[in-house]
Amino acid sequence: MTGTWTLEQTLRHDRLIVAIGIATVVAFSWGYLLAGAGIDMSMADMPMDPEPWSLAQAGLMFAMWWVMMVAMMVPSAAPTILLFTAIKRRQATTDSPVVASWLFLAGYVVIWAGFSLVAVSLQWGLDQAGLLSGMMASTSTVLAGAILLTAGLYQFTPLKHACLHYCQSPIMFLSWYWKPGTLGAFRMGLLHGGYCVGCCWFLMALLFVAGVMNLAWVAAVAIYVAFEKLLPRSQWLSRAAGVALIVAGVLFLAFGATAFASH
Repeated sequence: MTGTWTLEQTLRHDRLIVAIGIATVVAFSWGYLLAGAGIDMSMADMPMDPEPWSLAQAGLMFAMWWVMMVAMMVPSAAPTILLFTAIKRRQATTDSPVVASWLFLAGYVVIWAGFSLVAVSLQWGLDQAGLLSGMMASTSTVLAGAILLTAGLYQFTPLKHACLHYCQSPIMFLSWYWKPGTLGAFRMGLLHGGYCVGCCWFLMALLFVAGVMNLAWVAAVAIYVAFEKLLPRSQWLSRAAGVALIVAGVLFLAFGATAFASH
């Protein structure tokens, strides 16, 4: 009886340390975004011709995207990480559950760093084409409509549902992809991050519609992602969001085509 109580106390202690660490990372990430992510937004509403990016500017944009992905996605990954911590402790191996959990998280955010690199490349292309405003929102209703429509259609694809299935069930993911050792924890984080990217990458593209630095929109997408991944049997939510995005996309494309024809 005493041994069981001691184990439970140790499990809670490990999970508490990891939970506080995750909360701290997320809090600092949101703080960085709220502080402007190092970007001068005072001239965001002023029309300017596209200019070539410097290496420093590209690095700043990459940092902004990566920190934004951490702020948006790590909270919804927390249940999987905390369950991993508990299982790791129960195995009673020489590996530290807390260290292993941080390696799991590190693998997870590395995958989102890769996504951020792709997002920055896309942003650069759109910016050089004159299709983004100072707030990094689409200046083209046709582009915005295409993003909305494609994101809505993606909600109904088998790939979306397969990735969401693993994101929604930490137990299933950990049972299928458990790997021993500290390197195994990192690899599991990579795998889980891959499923999350597959689940949410088109939702992140929606940031180009209302503005990458529109933090209200960023928070709204983050909250939706959390609901979709954490609510039980949330397939109805995915389908409802898909329908809403498709309708919005069609309306944007219709108005965009009308505006183009009027010119």
